[in-house]
Amino acid sequence: MIKNKYLILRRVTQISLMFLYFGANAWGWSFITGNLSSSLIMGTIPMSDPYAVLQMFAAGAIIASNVLLGAVIAVLFYAIVGGRAFCSWVCPVNIITDSANYLRRKLGFNQVQKRQPATRSMRYWVIMISLIISVGFGVTAFEFISPISMVHRGLVFGMGFGWAAVVVLFLFDLFVLKNGWCGHICPLGGFYSIVGKYSLIRVKHQEEKCTLCMKCKEVCPENQVLFMVGKSTEQVLSGECTNCARCIEVCDDDALNFSIRELANQKTKEK
Repeated sequence: MIKNKYLILRRVTQISLMFLYFGANAWGWSFITGNLSSSLIMGTIPMSDPYAVLQMFAAGAIIASNVLLGAVIAVLFYAIVGGRAFCSWVCPVNIITDSANYLRRKLGFNQVQKRQPATRSMRYWVIMISLIISVGFGVTAFEFISPISMVHRGLVFGMGFGWAAVVVLFLFDLFVLKNGWCGHICPLGGFYSIVGKYSLIRVKHQEEKCTLCMKCKEVCPENQVLFMVGKSTEQVLSGECTNCARCIEVCDDDALNFSIRELANQKTKEK
C-alpha cells in the first residue's frame, strides 16, 4: 500500500488541471478551456466559480445563463459529493501552503508558536465584507485581489505578479500563521465550508483503534474538526474538513478512513 497515495493523487489532479488549462491557452486544446473562475469542459459543460458568481450578483451584474449553470453544477457537486474538496484537490494555492506548512513542521515553528493569533471565523467575515463591497461599489471585490486567481492565471498565461502572490502566501504561512491563508482567511474556503456541510464523503474516526499519537492533528490544516480523536467513534461532519486525507495517511493505527456520510443515527456533535 502506498503511504502517501492521496497526497500523490491530489498533486496529480492539481498539476494535471493546470497543464490542461495551459494546453488550452498554448496549443488550443479543447478538453477544458478558460480558468478556475469560468471554464468549459469539452466545449459543452460550463463550470463557474460560485463565489465569484455570487459577488457578480451582489454587484448587480447581469449573469449569463451558461455562467449561472456552471455555478449551479459546481455547487451541487461540492454540496452532495465533494464537500470542501476544491481547496485540497483543485486549488493551486494548496500546493504553496502545504509546502510552507511542511517546512514549518520540519523547522519546529509549530512548537514555538503554540497559540494561533487569529480565529478561523475570519474567513466568514471576509465573505461578508467582500459581498458588502461588491454591493456598494458594483465590483467583484475579492476577485480583484484573489491570490488564487493570480496564481492560476500566472500558471496558465504567464506568472508576472503571480510570483508575488506565491512568495507572500508561502512566507505568511511559514513565518506568521500556521495554515494562515487556507485555514483562516480565504473566503472561498469559507464559502465551500458552508456549501459542503452536508456532503456525503466523510472521514471517519474509530476510537478503539486510536493510540493518541496525534499525528493526524499535527498535519491537518483544519485540526479543530478532529475533536473526536481519542474520544469517540464518529465521522468528521464539519464542513471545514477539506477531505485532503492527510490524517488518514499519517495514521499508523488505521483509525481514520474515508466513509459515506451516515444518514441514519449520525452524531451531530461539532465544535
